Amino acid sequence: MYKLIALDIDGTLLNDDKIITPKTKAALIAAQKKGCRVILASGRPIAGLMGFALELEMDKYDGLLLGYNGARVSDMAGNNLVEFSITNSIAVEFARKLEQFEVVTFIDDGKRMFVKDIEGFNVKYEYTTNSLEPYVVSNIADELASSKYNPAKVLIAAPHEILVPIIDDIKSGYEQQFSFILSAPFYLEVTMKGVNKADSLSETCRLLGLTSEEVIAFGDAQNDCSMVEFSGCGVAMANSCEELLKIADETTLSNNDDGIAHTLIKKGIVQ
Repeated sequence: MYKLIALDIDGTLLNDDKIITPKTKAALIAAQKKGCRVILASGRPIAGLMGFALELEMDKYDGLLLGYNGARVSDMAGNNLVEFSITNSIAVEFARKLEQFEVVTFIDDGKRMFVKDIEGFNVKYEYTTNSLEPYVVSNIADELASSKYNPAKVLIAAPHEILVPIIDDIKSGYEQQFSFILSAPFYLEVTMKGVNKADSLSETCRLLGLTSEEVIAFGDAQNDCSMVEFSGCGVAMANSCEELLKIADETTLSNNDDGIAHTLIKKGIVQ
């Protein structure tokens, strides 16, 4: 029945130690051997998904990578199938606005992550986790302007107590241009208006000749809600946020208890 398995990464595919457990890995490889394609769907850059994809042997089974919360979808060879970018001039303007706030601004070009302070909040974690080269610049907006690059996403980071009170101020004036999502208490992700995992997954399904009913999706966070609602079977991990738990078709075990494998076995997708 299901031909595509869509997986969020953090809090879903990965356990709290940031690894794919042997049972989950075995189940997903077995599902691919039976003809189910896998698409990793994350807020992370595409480069930050490739290591997990190779671990799941997705290169052997035409796996797909949905990054930046849906702003990019690529195949394992690096070809973009879906692309929703922020126009360079708008991104530069917004990056200049962010300079007034005590936040860290992350923008990458797929290979390099532009950073102002290498010791800044979560900077090392972001570039190492996502397999990006840190590129230290004196001013991110200036660097972006000179590069002419159209970024997929702007990531804004700060401790929860700093970030949350200023979210409305950050959004002000850009509500009609951008989609904003708090993907963690300390991360605000910004993409072009309307970009989300569901729309990119829908376009991917169109390209593959699949219907939403042939998709089973797993997630745990707010940015997974659209994907879980879109899919024929939307599954919330037991560790999911309340918003996702309310809209999911069903709930599985947590990311620490092989929830993905549990559901794939229960539904007879694998044994």
